[in-house]
Amino acid sequence: MTAKDHPVGDVERRAISAELVALAALMRDMEAERAADISSVDPAHRQDAANLIHYLALRQGDVRHVQRWLGARGLSSLGRSEAHALATVESVRAAIDGNTHSFGPAIQSFESGRSALDRNTDALFGPRPRGRVPRIMVTLPSEAADDYPLVRGLVVRGMDVARINGAHDDPEAWTRMALHVRKAAAEVGRRCRVSMDLPGPKLRTGPLVDGPRVMRVRPERDPRGVPVAPAALTLVAATDAGGSGPEVPVDPLWLRRRHPGEVVELVDTRGSRRDLRVTDAGPDSCRASVWDTTYVETGASLSCGADTTTVGPLPAVAHHHLLWAGDSLVLTRDLTPAAPWRHGQPGQARIGCTLPAVFDSARPGDRVILDDGKMAATVEEVTPDELRLRIVSSAARGSKLRAEKGINLPDTDLGIPVAGDTDLPLLRVAAAHADMVAVSFLRHERDVDQIREILGHLRAERLGLVLKIETTAAFTRLPEILLHAMRSPLVGVMIARGDLAVEAGYERLAELQEEILWLCEAAHLPVIWATEVLDHLARTGQPSRAEVTDAAMAQRAECVMLNKGPYVGEAIEFLDGVLRRMSRHQRKNTALLQPLRSWTRPR
Repeated sequence: MTAKDHPVGDVERRAISAELVALAALMRDMEAERAADISSVDPAHRQDAANLIHYLALRQGDVRHVQRWLGARGLSSLGRSEAHALATVESVRAAIDGNTHSFGPAIQSFESGRSALDRNTDALFGPRPRGRVPRIMVTLPSEAADDYPLVRGLVVRGMDVARINGAHDDPEAWTRMALHVRKAAAEVGRRCRVSMDLPGPKLRTGPLVDGPRVMRVRPERDPRGVPVAPAALTLVAATDAGGSGPEVPVDPLWLRRRHPGEVVELVDTRGSRRDLRVTDAGPDSCRASVWDTTYVETGASLSCGADTTTVGPLPAVAHHHLLWAGDSLVLTRDLTPAAPWRHGQPGQARIGCTLPAVFDSARPGDRVILDDGKMAATVEEVTPDELRLRIVSSAARGSKLRAEKGINLPDTDLGIPVAGDTDLPLLRVAAAHADMVAVSFLRHERDVDQIREILGHLRAERLGLVLKIETTAAFTRLPEILLHAMRSPLVGVMIARGDLAVEAGYERLAELQEEILWLCEAAHLPVIWATEVLDHLARTGQPSRAEVTDAAMAQRAECVMLNKGPYVGEAIEFLDGVLRRMSRHQRKNTALLQPLRSWTRPR
């Protein structure tokens, strides 16, 4: 029985067919309108760009009623058409009309659409590992600059791309990290690409005045508050950084005269007399224990009989503002350390902002997100040197705002470049030693043009471009950003879910990452699934249930990023296993119907 013979009326079938004809015409018309943009991309991406335009046309209107009609008859519902949008529409229209259809050379076929994504992925990230599709990217710790066995171990365990974060370390360290990756890949006999992250214009809070230089040590207590183990602290030579546990710097000569079993007397900050018993002694440090909670401060006197010394400089306690919804906060251009403020005190909290452009660009009503979403505020007043904010959300008992915490302004066009003179050392290292550079905090296609121009001046056009989508501005302009990026031959997209969730709201993150995945598949560009993937496993050695599911969902991307941690090697192996198993069940958003062996047939 053909579609024409279906018992549902021919009028309805013809109406659906007419809608598909109109949809295909819209796709061709939009391609013609954007011909200049398509011709501007690298020749290798011409069909990729045309398919992106076709997909944008498909998503201009609401076609859910067409999808329902098609799905009810076992036809393609257009829901997996990203890689070959026009071909899908033309094939479905031919099927319901009872015709056969062949594609001309101008239409991306099903096979060529799928292979284009694979080709672009291989070009950026290297050949596909045996048994899985997504590559594994790992953020290298600072130790990787001097610890070659660490890097080699990551390559052996399955790292396909090494990520060097330009927000930390220096050009010499970045160079050593990259050389270690190259050496390890050659020794192990597997390829591993190098990606360098351009930090971008990250906004942070300015300094607060130092708190008291005091240290608190507490014994371990049982549920009734009875001490069951003493507090331990380490006395170290004032010029030494050795020891373990809380460290108290003292005079080196006094320290060398100490022996196990001696009692060191101290009067703490509250006037309480404390006895510290020496449990272990060496030439440069000794361990001591105390059974009472003790506050030790810089300059405090320590005495062992008549032999006395004073405590050297201790780290200052970090101050903070304690802010509640409804409080006022002033961001200042001045970065002089501010005094701490607590909810209920007279006056208002003040703190510096590290990016001067904020004061020229923000407008009343703009949203401000503080400390990765722990607080949200709106701009009430703007002056040349200050932004007066009103806190609109915080924790139930107030939220602490400390120095060097992130500031996001999702509604504000800062108009600043994504790369400046301070980024040139990193870009020179990338040009010499990396395969790709990741661009942070994009907001506009002009940001892509700027970074491509800088790479041209450095004769580094061969470098792949990874576009980190972490602002709502970049998300809303993603089609234009992709078209400008495809003027380079090697392009990928990172869904930087942390900052994107902060700007857009956590409740919208799942929706946004879906749309980014769709759009990038339409452009045949590989996607990196990033931020806190198996983070608990990498930090503690044990995965959480939620992050295992997240890791399995990452099968829909072409690359998955792990952050550094003491157990990152174990995280690589765990992720490798998850992705290999999931590759048998799913490719992108298509389920693969292999035989299920989980259940046996009842007898």
